[in-house]
Amino acid sequence: MSHTTRPPEGVQAPEAAAPAPSPRARTLGRLKQRLTPYGFLSPTGVLLIILMVTPIVMVVGYSLMDRVITNKNPAFIGFENYVEVLTDPVFFTAVRNTLVFTISSVVAHFVVGLGFALLLNSPLLAHRTKAFFRVLYILPWLFTVAIIAVLWRLLLNPNGVVNYLLGASGLTDGRTEWLSSPSTALAAVTFINIWSGYPFFMVSLLAGLQGIPRDLYEAARVDGAGAWNQFRNVTLPQLRPIIVSMALLDFIWTTQQFALIWMTTGGGPINATEMLSTFTYKLAFTEYDFSVASASAVIVLLLSMVLAFFYVRHQKARD
Repeated sequence: MSHTTRPPEGVQAPEAAAPAPSPRARTLGRLKQRLTPYGFLSPTGVLLIILMVTPIVMVVGYSLMDRVITNKNPAFIGFENYVEVLTDPVFFTAVRNTLVFTISSVVAHFVVGLGFALLLNSPLLAHRTKAFFRVLYILPWLFTVAIIAVLWRLLLNPNGVVNYLLGASGLTDGRTEWLSSPSTALAAVTFINIWSGYPFFMVSLLAGLQGIPRDLYEAARVDGAGAWNQFRNVTLPQLRPIIVSMALLDFIWTTQQFALIWMTTGGGPINATEMLSTFTYKLAFTEYDFSVASASAVIVLLLSMVLAFFYVRHQKARD
């Protein structure tokens, strides 16, 4: 006669072990786990394909065709549009002007922005004084490009305030055509871009300065370092990642500057301020040669991708 062993009263009997999942279930679980992040990213990916990848592919296709949009049956002509762009002397004028405009702007943005950031971070100024100058220095960043263009066209007018002040001080004759003379137009638009863009550097560098530990400066002073040596051996090395990142970003943005140039000089006079952006725009909407304009746009895209490559590479190295 068999006897069944029962657990003592008050003690719960152990539950039967759950059956192990089948290999198919384990495979589906791992696959679901791997695909979940891509599911969250898929809406952004779809938008990127629609809004960025598709237009780029279309422009590349247009650059290989003859007279697209204006011609009902455009023919495939290969790289002839690229040859036409690269043999156009105005294109190389635009490249030279873009380099001068961009390099001058980026260097001046850094120098002016760093100078104002050091001033606003100085312990010699009172808190209210710093607050006032912060508002004053950041004002150019608050204006839209249209307002900046109109403002400086009025200021640099032959009868404007700038000529009046320079003429009254005896520095010029007071009748300089700043935006209409080939000898001064590029310098004038570069100055306007510097004035409107330095707050970006100033705010970022000021945040970097406020993040530098004070212990480093105290240790440098104990070692006998003066103000210049502290700046060279403490401040600049601590700000180097920010400086490099911002310089690359500013370089990319400035090479693509269009609105300011178009609303001040339109690329003139006599191509004195012609940039790659205005050169491409004129090909498309002045000459209505969208195929050559597409080829020019692809060239600009390739140049921008080179700059973007160095920026991403720096960010990876920084991380």
